[in-house]
Amino acid sequence: MSSLDPRLQAAYAECRAISKREAKNFYYSFVALPEARRNAICAIYAFMRKADDLADDESISREERRRRLDTWLSDWRGVCHGGDASSPVFLAVRDAVERFAIPLSLLEELVAGVTMDLDVEPGSAADTYATFDELYRYCYLVASVVGLVCIRIFGYTDPRAEKLAEKTGIAFQLTNILRDVAEDAERKRVYLPLDDLAAHGVSLEQLQQRRFGSGAPDPREHALLKAIADRAEEYYKAAQELLPLIDSESRPAMWVLVSIYHGLLKKIIAADYNVFTERQSVSKAKKLSILGAGMAKMAWARIFLS
Repeated sequence: MSSLDPRLQAAYAECRAISKREAKNFYYSFVALPEARRNAICAIYAFMRKADDLADDESISREERRRRLDTWLSDWRGVCHGGDASSPVFLAVRDAVERFAIPLSLLEELVAGVTMDLDVEPGSAADTYATFDELYRYCYLVASVVGLVCIRIFGYTDPRAEKLAEKTGIAFQLTNILRDVAEDAERKRVYLPLDDLAAHGVSLEQLQQRRFGSGAPDPREHALLKAIADRAEEYYKAAQELLPLIDSESRPAMWVLVSIYHGLLKKIIAADYNVFTERQSVSKAKKLSILGAGMAKMAWARIFLS
């Protein structure tokens, strides 16, 4: 990336700093990418992070959050149409979009996903998903779209990669939802589908009362959480099919990302679905171990690419 002008180099450097500071799982996979792809991924992450932060800032009203998001998105659209990129993140993202032919519609969908929670009052009947199909749409917007952007940076030629990336995003988001059941309940949010709750005899009110330290899941909650985990496991099969379709120099990064997220699901399962005692996570040591294996895979790929 040394051929970039200094302003663009600085913009990418800022995006890398944001990613390193904020991307608890993603950043470990970014490191396993060649420089140009790594910079582009960091730019997209910084864009996502800003949108998410604007949507989640509970120190201001939902109406003000919506207004700020609309203003921010309008500024981004102006940059896309040749306007001055006063934001370093916008400057880097515009370059990444052009460099890797990322459809602008995907970034629009990404922002639509983070604004979904602003459309309804927390704790209201509307702030739930009646069926898994409804939840799938939410997961698609907040996670699958990210995957569809990422594979354009990773590189692929087989069109099957797109549907597999979509399903992999669903697996990741279901894992996040399982991990965050107690935290979401404290914010009066429930992302588990109501028909799944009903099928396992768990009431919405019961789940909304859950907090960290509120005890292990009872048998009905355990069965509910297991059903969600089983569904996530099915979607992780798509990740394994996707890996060989990614460009070989990017494949180690994808492998690191899948390994960390799937490792988180396995940890939740190993904890017997007790997501109410403490927040489950993959340790830094484990992430570094996975990254080390990914870097070895990258070095091996470069030997055969050179």
